[in-house]
Amino acid sequence: MIFLFRLLAHVPLRWMQAAGRCLGWLVWWGSASYRQRFRDNAERAGFTPEQYRPAIGAAGAMAAELPWLWARPKDESVLPRIVRWEGVDELEAALAARKGVIIASPHIGCWEILGQALGERFVDRHGPITALFRPHRKKWMADLLASGSRDRRGLQTLPTSVAGVRGLIRTLRQGGYTGILPDQVPPLGQGVWAPFLGRPAYTMTLLPRLAQQTGARVFFGVCERLPRGAGYAIRLTPFDGTALTDAKATPEAAAAAMNEGIAALIHALPGQYVWDYARYKQPRGEAAAVAEVAP
Repeated sequence: MIFLFRLLAHVPLRWMQAAGRCLGWLVWWGSASYRQRFRDNAERAGFTPEQYRPAIGAAGAMAAELPWLWARPKDESVLPRIVRWEGVDELEAALAARKGVIIASPHIGCWEILGQALGERFVDRHGPITALFRPHRKKWMADLLASGSRDRRGLQTLPTSVAGVRGLIRTLRQGGYTGILPDQVPPLGQGVWAPFLGRPAYTMTLLPRLAQQTGARVFFGVCERLPRGAGYAIRLTPFDGTALTDAKATPEAAAAAMNEGIAALIHALPGQYVWDYARYKQPRGEAAAVAEVAP
């Protein structure tokens, strides 16, 4: 399998994305449960089929990108040629201030490219981007990631443990930067219930706690996949909501503020959100929120 990934990594990215879009539609029509979950998440959030339909092909393109993302040669620096930046000057200024920066990148577009591009662009001036990483359960996948995407110039990973979180805090207090998937369902005891696109969702408290404890500035980052294999557009937006960074804010208020910011990004690009992600699942042992939350 590793050999296949490395072989496919040499196929032009635009070809892989085109094949992936076809795959996305095959999965859509071949799995009723997938189709139902996808539709339910998007339509209960208030989106029409015209708005979310492009995300069907985008889901397949995301899967087809993985060989290139994870297994392309490490000395192959093509990102400057295929990535365009928006809002990078303000991020650059925040990094130069050495107060720490957190880039929150939800399940929109290609967040893997966002992390790689940030690390590659800023490593010489501001050091590598640091992120928590849990090794994959399948050994071949763990080996591939360890030798590929997780071991690239400009990227530094820490374990998803107490020691890893402490390492992130040190990094931010020393003026470094990190990337976090803010809409990832956290483990039991590491989240609170907060509204997300009109429904209660178990939401991480890690990002607000990091911001509140370190004073790091928070940016939202989205890596949009451009049409017809034209590359990617990375958009970076500072998030200055007081509830997210105010140490006096309750965890619920901070989580709600973070979810509002994520929802705004999804409304701007519903055709590249991962609608089949089980965002509303209930962690085992956690009491469910029974009331619907108004949008």
